Amino acid sequence: MTAYRRNRQPAGTYFFTVNLARRDQTLLVDHIHHLRRSVQATRAERPFSIDAMVVLPDHLHAIWTLPPDDSDFSTRWRLIKARFSRAVGLDIPQSRSQRNKQERGLWQRRFWEHTIRDDADYQMHLAYCWGNPIRHGLVSRAADWPFSSLHRDIRAGRVSGEWAELTGNARFGERDDGYKHPSYGQGAVS
Repeated sequence: MTAYRRNRQPAGTYFFTVNLARRDQTLLVDHIHHLRRSVQATRAERPFSIDAMVVLPDHLHAIWTLPPDDSDFSTRWRLIKARFSRAVGLDIPQSRSQRNKQERGLWQRRFWEHTIRDDADYQMHLAYCWGNPIRHGLVSRAADWPFSSLHRDIRAGRVSGEWAELTGNARFGERDDGYKHPSYGQGAVS
């Protein structure tokens, strides 16, 4: 069995990418109310702060900060995925492995995680979250995507309203010249 290394840092701030198993589905936005309830129920059991989040049809990106003396983001994601899967209740063909692990086959088994190292790294991943709907061609302005914490942060005055006007011409936390930022560690943010 493969052993996955996760950087466990109590009170750490992390960037996540979590995907559906089938990338051609739109379940996350079609059932956004189930996803919101799943996150709320998990936060009630195991608190964490959502610094940023954007939900796209087949995947989501999030930045979380965990409480002091707690580094268990994996259990939180497992609970969110399980609650969402139960709430949606789709009958998806399952492999023997998925049946043995009591998985419904809705989500990719793993998720991508990156420990935020400093303020520049945080800002880059924040921009990546908010700009991702533009990157995927879903909207032409970041503020036009309804399933983003960008709206919450503009209303609260935490970010400039200029974000509402940024378009696909802006760069959102990535470079297009093949450069891989050293803070990404292993793998690339998708």
